[in-house]
Amino acid sequence: MKLPHSETINPADVEAFFTRSDGSYLFARWGRPIVPVVFGVDDATLPVIKGAVEAVVALAGHHMAETDPEMGANLMLFFFRDWEELLLVPDLDRLVEGLGPMVSDLKARGANLYRHFRFDANGTIRAAFVFVRMDEALAAVPAADLALVQAVQVIVLWSDRAFATRPPVARAGGADGVTVLRPELAALIRAAYDPVMPAVARDPSHALRLAARMG
Repeated sequence: MKLPHSETINPADVEAFFTRSDGSYLFARWGRPIVPVVFGVDDATLPVIKGAVEAVVALAGHHMAETDPEMGANLMLFFFRDWEELLLVPDLDRLVEGLGPMVSDLKARGANLYRHFRFDANGTIRAAFVFVRMDEALAAVPAADLALVQAVQVIVLWSDRAFATRPPVARAGGADGVTVLRPELAALIRAAYDPVMPAVARDPSHALRLAARMG
């Protein structure tokens, strides 16, 4: 299989991945094992989604677990047809602050994807919630592709504009090949989880260290 060409990423490119729209630099990775749970898919799709999460976690050199001692599951992926369905999920409003206004805003904007993070006291990722409204556009995307993209986008706290112009995945073997993570991003994720690197960073100099560890 012919893999996508790995592009060179310089420190400025790395910095852009974690520089938010307001100009601030913020990086965070998971500080605890990841425990995923998936809602709204059939039995055939469930292992596809969990398999994508497991693959990205293994790539990072991080860990998964059977349960989180505080939350049970700390990575929750919801697939649904209408944003209003979230308001019917028991206790979700206790896990996602401002759920009602959030749903109203996303519905008004016609959004089909949203990710919400919670953090531990030291700033590391404590939990992530992935909301996927299966509109016509997303329904046409293969489950494996959609799952991989979502897994990549919660493995670290990326900038809100990190993938605005280019997705994190590419086709291996041409248009009819399988979808894989772009090699340069795989290298960046591995560097981000290097034990010698900080789990949280707010200084752009962090991007220089990441770039150096990407080889």
